[in-house]
Amino acid sequence: MPVITKFEPGSFCWAELMTSDSDAAKKFYTQLFGWGVSELPMGEGQFYSMMQLSGKSVGALYQRDKDHQHVPPHWACYVAVSNVDESARKVAELGGKTLMPPFDVFDVGRMTFAADPTGATLGLWQAKSHIGAGIVNEPGSVCWNEIGTNDEQSASKFYEQLFGWTAKPLPMTPPYTVFNNKGTDIGGMYKLDGSMEGVPPHWIPYFQVKDCDETVAKANSLGGQTVVPAMDISVGRFAYVQDPQGAVFAVIYLKPR
Repeated sequence: MPVITKFEPGSFCWAELMTSDSDAAKKFYTQLFGWGVSELPMGEGQFYSMMQLSGKSVGALYQRDKDHQHVPPHWACYVAVSNVDESARKVAELGGKTLMPPFDVFDVGRMTFAADPTGATLGLWQAKSHIGAGIVNEPGSVCWNEIGTNDEQSASKFYEQLFGWTAKPLPMTPPYTVFNNKGTDIGGMYKLDGSMEGVPPHWIPYFQVKDCDETVAKANSLGGQTVVPAMDISVGRFAYVQDPQGAVFAVIYLKPR
């Protein structure tokens, strides 16, 4: 199982869950993916829970604080950048907005959250002692990130100019676009349709699994819900799942190459 030691700028590097019940969320995800937990104190009795696979962090979760009770539980996707302050300025120049000024997270990194012109948000991460996930593209870890948006053209232009991504529309129905970062396909984009009325533009992580249907069934048995039933695609089989607190993520079985 290869261990990641560096993320190139423009690469997805981390996934983080803000939840309304951290104890319940830890129980759900550790049972679903077989993760371990390493707790990092955040002060005032709060903890940042690093979710681990084979002793390496694959993501994290934390308890929603009193100032964010209006924000639904959700997974946030982070992109590595070389200079978060410069990236934040570029976000504004390109028609997006930063949700907070860039700030240092102790000695582990510097970050901000940014919204693209369509409203989808991403974390921007400038690594110091913490690069992000130690394992990716393995069962139990993130292998893909995806945006659902109501304006694919605006989103493509924004991300291409912000990160230097290349957008590659695929010849399929419904339309789907793949984002490529320096030769590596890292994420995708689709248009929110009428069946998703009321769902705002958003990014979600995909977690690789050994069996999609088995994982979905287990998620449901643990109190989760199926959002998009398991279906076959050219690279494997995937589904959207909602955890018991309401955060949505995807799971995917990838065919051997």
